[in-house]
Amino acid sequence: MTAASAYLNFNGNCKEAFDLYQKVLGGEIPMSVTMGQAPGADANDPDKDKIMHTRLVLPSGSVIMGSDAMGSYYKTPQGFSVSIMLDSAEDGKRIFDALADGGQVQMPYEKTFWAEGFGACVDRFGTPWMINAGMVPF
Repeated sequence: MTAASAYLNFNGNCKEAFDLYQKVLGGEIPMSVTMGQAPGADANDPDKDKIMHTRLVLPSGSVIMGSDAMGSYYKTPQGFSVSIMLDSAEDGKRIFDALADGGQVQMPYEKTFWAEGFGACVDRFGTPWMINAGMVPF
């Protein structure tokens, strides 16, 4: 195996979510395709502006991908978190605060026995996150 990536599904707000993730986490979105841009797409499809596939390449080279789930296929994410590892506790706080804004804090960002900063939240799009910064060797 050469890599593993998170693939996130959204309820029609994938573009908005990935615009935020790029702003907060950095990196580039080298591709983003709407349903209407797919081969054979129907120009009258009410879902034509929804995201069929997008990819965010983080500064570390890690990748987060996503799409808008069609119709009733969207399910609220559960049983996982996207984990971000950082060197700087200050960067961790900035990222945590931005992702938690409008969402739900599950564990406030603070120093723990394993990290200079750790926090868990669900962002306003329903994606669960864990932010670890300044890992303490033990």
